[in-house]
Amino acid sequence: MTQLSAQEIVERALAASTVDGQITYVVESSEANLRWANNSLTTNGAMRSRQVVVISVVDGGAGMAAGTVTRTGTPDIAALVTASEQAARDAGPAEDAVPLVGEKPPGSGDWDTEPAETSIEVFGDFAPGLGQAFGEARDRGDLLFGFAEHCMSTTYMGTSTGLRLRHDQPTGRVELNGKSADFGRSVWSGLGTRDFRDVSVADLAADVARKMAWSQRKIELPAGRYETLLPPSAASDLMINLYWTMLAREADEGRSVFAKPGGGNRIGERLAALPLTLRSDPFASGLEAAPFQIVQASSEAASVFDNGMATPAVNWIEDGVLANLIRPRAWALKTTAPATAAVDNLILEDRTVTTSGEEMVAATERGLLLTTLWYIREVDPQTLLLTGLTRDGVFLVENGEVTGAVNNFRFNESPVDLLARTVQASRTERTLPREWNDWFTRAAMPMLRVPDFNMSSVSPAS
Repeated sequence: MTQLSAQEIVERALAASTVDGQITYVVESSEANLRWANNSLTTNGAMRSRQVVVISVVDGGAGMAAGTVTRTGTPDIAALVTASEQAARDAGPAEDAVPLVGEKPPGSGDWDTEPAETSIEVFGDFAPGLGQAFGEARDRGDLLFGFAEHCMSTTYMGTSTGLRLRHDQPTGRVELNGKSADFGRSVWSGLGTRDFRDVSVADLAADVARKMAWSQRKIELPAGRYETLLPPSAASDLMINLYWTMLAREADEGRSVFAKPGGGNRIGERLAALPLTLRSDPFASGLEAAPFQIVQASSEAASVFDNGMATPAVNWIEDGVLANLIRPRAWALKTTAPATAAVDNLILEDRTVTTSGEEMVAATERGLLLTTLWYIREVDPQTLLLTGLTRDGVFLVENGEVTGAVNNFRFNESPVDLLARTVQASRTERTLPREWNDWFTRAAMPMLRVPDFNMSSVSPAS
């Protein structure tokens, strides 16, 4: 049993089915990581894992029901299928039941080949650069902390309708923290990557060194509304929050910021003053994601019955206007609207601009330049009001120059309102969300200028 390939597990599970339908997928994962503290590597490691998911579909007479059972390693396949079928019988009719997907989506990979793998060798060029950055930080009297991770996951999905799909997903991230010897100053730089070949440790370290130099002068500012430059990382955390709430059912039922007063949703309404487009595309260069649905449990965002459904490129907001919401097939049928699937990447751009973030800073008379946001929580779903904290560097810009670091703040803002009030965006670049990068790393964002960002209180956080 331990020698069974992922494809063999899928085929045996499908062959063992005794009910009306089945979806089985196996995820083969390998991971490598480096961690460092106080200008020195502390640990490195490599891991491998396997997840097996069986979803059985049963017609109990009153309607279709689905049951999901998940195991790790190489389980007893017959027992796993039996457990999944029993879970479906116990579940009762599913609200999101529709026929299983039978049409093969474009872009699915080669079913027959071995899973893709990563190893510690992915850091072959990265590690020497890190050593050089440690030495430079020591010379300045600064300390570097952080980690680099790379994961390669291969998903093999088979269904009783005949689909045999495969997707390889590389996911990498690096976070670099700089701190003063007394820990009184702290700054951050980070990057998402597919393979670490596009990661420059020198550039990350230079960004940290520049922010550490800015932080030498301390300035205390009160709470209030400030002209604020949101760098791509901060913008991405806010836009991801917005993306996760773009659910058609919640909007149609009046439960979200995308609900129209009096009924229905706000598709077709202008949300952004600038011609900003918020989009997802599984084939976006450097941000490639699965071109089909991989769903373990149903929610308002996705349905297990939609496993294998194509996830083509979609504009959520187009030239400032709300264009689409996430809509599983079952809700699409109830509302006679097109089914629209989420994609595991997010891009915000104003295609009309060429301005860089550095040029936006240089054009600022007086304002705040943020580094990152964290501890973001929803306060009011009807307006998508969020609260959170600034982290690892809030800088004062005066007459186009950074003149010092100010205290941290708690903020209260809605990303929907921010889009309406944003007056400038830079060109878009790949970025790493700070708050959400445990779940979402594939993002490209511009810097945003907001004339009146609400810093609601001073925070003692560093």
